[in-house]
Amino acid sequence: MENIAKGAAEVTLIEEGFQVVRLKNETEDVAHFHHDVDNSYIQFHFCLKGQVELAFNEGSYKLSLSEQNSYLLYNPSRDLPIHLDLKGHSWFICVLVSIKKFHSLFSPDAQHVSFLSAENKDKKYYVDGSISPSMAVALHQLMNYNLNDAIKRLYFKGKSYELMSLYFNSPEDADVEACPFLVDEDNMRKIKKAKEIIIDRMTNPPSLSELAMEIGLSLKKLKEGFKEVYGDTVYGFLLDHKMDYARQLLDSGQHNVNEVGLKVGYSTASHFISAFKKKYGTTPKKYLTGN
Repeated sequence: MENIAKGAAEVTLIEEGFQVVRLKNETEDVAHFHHDVDNSYIQFHFCLKGQVELAFNEGSYKLSLSEQNSYLLYNPSRDLPIHLDLKGHSWFICVLVSIKKFHSLFSPDAQHVSFLSAENKDKKYYVDGSISPSMAVALHQLMNYNLNDAIKRLYFKGKSYELMSLYFNSPEDADVEACPFLVDEDNMRKIKKAKEIIIDRMTNPPSLSELAMEIGLSLKKLKEGFKEVYGDTVYGFLLDHKMDYARQLLDSGQHNVNEVGLKVGYSTASHFISAFKKKYGTTPKKYLTGN
């Protein structure tokens, strides 16, 4: 991936009229990215982790995209170059498909996709939605690709086609029994449940073994799955969450350092101060005073 302001970006041309943009920002700072897109392209935006601020029409039109959500944009009347701010610790994937290529994927079943119908073909189109567990699996496989470069384009093509089919799959048409992603979807739900559990119980989190048992996954699958989905270990993710929450509490001005430490699960102020300083390079007290 190429470096962008405070992160990494990669644009992969899969074939004529089909591109995948991957952005990963592992820093604390906001990363900025620009990519020219003309009016012949449909844009699929997916936020896997963190938050993204998208700006179009020289900043006059802005969208905020949060974790596990998506946007579809298409405007045949004007170009929509992408300007975005990728918040710290955020992952983002954009799939760009030309309308010509898109029609070739769906014909003769274009009526299944509402904006391909005759009455809509010249209209701008916008829809937001959530990322399903099966889509999340394909997106994370794209984001975490680490196979041989020689087969990269083929792999991206397969995963992008899979993603498109999942995106437009009507729930009523889904055959759960025949779904080849059932195991992965189930595991994805369990990993997301694990995240919810540790956040809800951050002052007294379960052990990894207890967490694995509670969500119904092996310890190995919990560790590997959590790292793949959230880019960190379970306790590494929890520590980041606790420190971020502690900083919000300090910013509110309603709690002293000892109270904040207790609220995020530290029984002694010294342990909280040590963790905060390791994370942010300053003590909570100095953070409050701005020194």
